[in-house]
Amino acid sequence: MNRAQLEHVIRAASSIADDREIVILGSQAILGRHPEAPPELCVSHDVDLYPKNHPDRSELGDGSIGELSAFHETFGYYAHGVGPETAILPSGWESRLVRVESRDTGGAVGLCLDPHDLAVSKLMAGREKDLEYLRVAAQHGLVSLETLLRSIDATPVEPERRDLAGVRAKSLFTPR
Repeated sequence: MNRAQLEHVIRAASSIADDREIVILGSQAILGRHPEAPPELCVSHDVDLYPKNHPDRSELGDGSIGELSAFHETFGYYAHGVGPETAILPSGWESRLVRVESRDTGGAVGLCLDPHDLAVSKLMAGREKDLEYLRVAAQHGLVSLETLLRSIDATPVEPERRDLAGVRAKSLFTPR
């Protein structure tokens, strides 16, 4: 997926949900701050999103622009409706959302997670594919260990989970 494709999904999701603001939670949120992100970070064909002002409408688009829809078959990418509770995020994440707004978003605004907030959500999930994604982001300087550790500390989870995320974050910056 590239930035133009992300903008297309934002426009389509906004139209379907009748909400001008679309929050992007998944991997493709990296395209908000880094429109030319490394190709290894743009392999996903889906955009995890929800309408900011109507999160209850997040699944409306699954039939028309979701996986296996005509939209997906035509363009090769699709939207995946999620809820705000999908990602575990640091306090204040909403204030760091990155706006994606252009002629191609058709008046809609994509609100992409800041790369460090995205990284925290992936560290909390702890799946190997997420850690590999973050290793690439770290190698390309898209996230810093210092900011990640501060963000982890600001995440409202139990101390054990926070500690594990910190260990995972440090491993991203250690040669394998």
